[in-house]
Amino acid sequence: MTTLIDDRRVRARDASPARYFYLNMALACAATAFLGFAPTYFVPLAQRTFSASPVIHFHGLLFFTWSLYFVIQTWLAASGRVVNHRALGIAGVSLATAMTIFGFLASVHVMQHAAALGQKDAGIGFSIVPMSGIAFFAVVFVLAIVNTRKPEIHKRLMLLAAVSILDAAIARWFITFLAPPGPPGPPPVPVTIAPAVVASLLLVVAMARDWRTDGRVHPVYIYGTLALLAVKVLNWPISESAAWHSFAGGILALAQ
Repeated sequence: MTTLIDDRRVRARDASPARYFYLNMALACAATAFLGFAPTYFVPLAQRTFSASPVIHFHGLLFFTWSLYFVIQTWLAASGRVVNHRALGIAGVSLATAMTIFGFLASVHVMQHAAALGQKDAGIGFSIVPMSGIAFFAVVFVLAIVNTRKPEIHKRLMLLAAVSILDAAIARWFITFLAPPGPPGPPPVPVTIAPAVVASLLLVVAMARDWRTDGRVHPVYIYGTLALLAVKVLNWPISESAAWHSFAGGILALAQ
């Protein structure tokens, strides 16, 4: 009974219009993910014209489930249902763990597919993109869990984690409308930078909201955005290095 009363008090205190900002951002992330993958995955899947490895299907299911999970969690927080929000957080840990595992497996699948097309080196080089992406997501998520008792940090880290995996969805629109015709295979690593920059615009919106409401931008957004963009830019030279080809090539050899 005491817990229910406390939860109602928290709900009444925290259910302010400003807290719905993160729900709106979560909805924007989910919409971006769905619309980004619609032309190359969801629509072909509905038309039964899409064929892929089970690993890819599980990968897609987990990552889109994350988008919906993030919406639910931000809605619970915005409406003041903190007890439910924290209880559901346990499921989020399991989901993020599964995403990390299948994100890595999907990266290996990319290399295997490229090798089957006779583009082994290109596949090994491109694998830095999904591997670094899921690693960044995992690190930010862990930091968010560590800071659950610091809501101002926690919610910003969760938004950063959600935005960090949107570049793949945005890249699908680049591929659909801008990619020149050519043989199938992994794209050049440099072309993945632009989608990451577009995804980061959501963080710019969050920064503007901080500036408008608090008079300053929270350090999580500043350092998080810089780190995210640095990872995407550094993927290019790292993908061409002998060290990366030795590391990723070793993983590919073990998988074959």
